[in-house]
Amino acid sequence: MNVVYHPRYEEVYSGDPAAKAGRMEAILDEVSQHFNLVQPEPASPDDIRLVHSYQHLEHVKRLGLTYEIALLATGGAIKAADLAMDNEASFGLIRPPGHHASPDHCWGFCFFNNLAISLERLLMQGKINRAIILDFDLHFGDGTENIFRNVPEISYFHPESYHRQGFVDSISELLAGSTGDIIAVSAGFDRHERDWGGLLTTEDYEMIGKLVKGFSERECHGRRYGVLEGGYNHNVLGKNVKAFLDGMD
Repeated sequence: MNVVYHPRYEEVYSGDPAAKAGRMEAILDEVSQHFNLVQPEPASPDDIRLVHSYQHLEHVKRLGLTYEIALLATGGAIKAADLAMDNEASFGLIRPPGHHASPDHCWGFCFFNNLAISLERLLMQGKINRAIILDFDLHFGDGTENIFRNVPEISYFHPESYHRQGFVDSISELLAGSTGDIIAVSAGFDRHERDWGGLLTTEDYEMIGKLVKGFSERECHGRRYGVLEGGYNHNVLGKNVKAFLDGMD
């Protein structure tokens, strides 16, 4: 398992919870000794324009430091996707998150839609014909939905349930009836019992990782990757991410 990471992700680029000091370090402390760390390059403006308008790119550019880190986050997602295409399961330990970024606007701590850009790039390069996106963040990825709503090659799924087992079962049922050349995961950990959502256990994240791995090995020649979205309780975030990676590895 590769973990795509850059020290600049530790920089506090804004005042929102995703950019809070210590958040990335809490995860890195849990995973750095167990997985292979890979350093990405920043995405290019052309990469951003694969899914975002020129006006949106220019808007984020005016944010200075946030723009720099956002390009690096998208670059991390691209690197994770490229590694997955080489049958190396990967996780982009990146920030800012991205699934609330639509073609020409963004909100919810997001600026560029990292996962969407990485998948669109694979499509444009002719490397994949079909992809499955699993988004288990607490919040619906409206940006991802807006980008791929009329793209039949990409299927987006955001499970919802008020019960732990029902949530995990819905993922299992979806994957049992799906096909694709790759599975990409918007991995948000804010649905944990000690985070905002108050539902899932750490063990549930490991099970979700196992479901992703099983699907990828059945349908995608092992091609799988994820990127970090939400998750804000630093006391449990690292353990939750590691559990998911253990399952997906």
